[in-house]
Amino acid sequence: MKLILKDYILELKHTFTISRESIDVQPSLIVVLEDDGFSGYGEATSNPYYNITVPIMMAELSKVKSIIEATVNETPEVFWAKMYPLLKHNMFALCALDLAYNDLYARKQHKKLYELWGYDISHNPITDYTIGIDTVEKMVEKMKELPWPIYKIKLGTNEDIKIVTELRKHTDAIFRIDANCGWGVDEALKNAIALKELGVEFLEQPLKADNWNGHKKLFQDSVLPIVADESCQVSEDIAKCHNHFHGVNVKLVKCGGLTSARKMLIEARQLGMKTMVGCMTESSVGISAVAQLLPLLDYVDMDGAMLLAKDIATGITIENGVTTYSDLNGTGVSLL
Repeated sequence: MKLILKDYILELKHTFTISRESIDVQPSLIVVLEDDGFSGYGEATSNPYYNITVPIMMAELSKVKSIIEATVNETPEVFWAKMYPLLKHNMFALCALDLAYNDLYARKQHKKLYELWGYDISHNPITDYTIGIDTVEKMVEKMKELPWPIYKIKLGTNEDIKIVTELRKHTDAIFRIDANCGWGVDEALKNAIALKELGVEFLEQPLKADNWNGHKKLFQDSVLPIVADESCQVSEDIAKCHNHFHGVNVKLVKCGGLTSARKMLIEARQLGMKTMVGCMTESSVGISAVAQLLPLLDYVDMDGAMLLAKDIATGITIENGVTTYSDLNGTGVSLL
């Protein structure tokens, strides 16, 4: 097996702002695994919140290149278990590798990945489309630019309720709110009451990740469901989030890829929690991997490639929130 690493700078359509940062470009790593005439593709984007850069990921994967390339026909689960001890300090790099290996493995079986897993795609949830923090006028413009059935609204300002009140005047779409750790407990409880009246479905990560006492209070007292993001990174966090959140948003880059994400989502379901997978502004390489998990999900935020000025790959397509899979096997990806 051959390992190939490619770095890209993904340009965004619009400046993307959340409670802690603004970006115009998104650096991304593409991992390609080639074997027996087949190619598998994986992706992980950089993220300053987690101190992850593309050069760091490339360096970590290069260190274990000989082990990766010596792999012969192992299942993705066996491969992940072998690579985890070597890359557990950099789950983003492990994610990109795991996605590529799952893609390659399914292609060698001449199946789409969700088919290999035996998943029924007939009741897939539809994806939301994210509106980053901006002036109200710009946020309205973005909604009008792309009418959509569900919007995920980034908040964490001093005028959050005013923003949502204004946005509601322009659409009947479902709203989901992501404060990215930007609120306090009392603020979240108060905001939830107003936001429920404005047609908001749930709140994502209103408090700082380690505020477990606060999470518990919101879980007990909020009039809206609370979904964990920054508080739910790896498999051990599912049990911690139980009875502190109503649902979990699993990010492939944070948990080490599809192999671990599947286990986390199944565990969350067994605990009676809502399940969601989000994205980190990936291209169609990463988004097409997320799409393989749709049958396990209640909610999904897989609009990353839609936020780009220009994609670097083809794969799944999304129209009005509905996903259509590629005709290709694996995750269905081809680099442009």
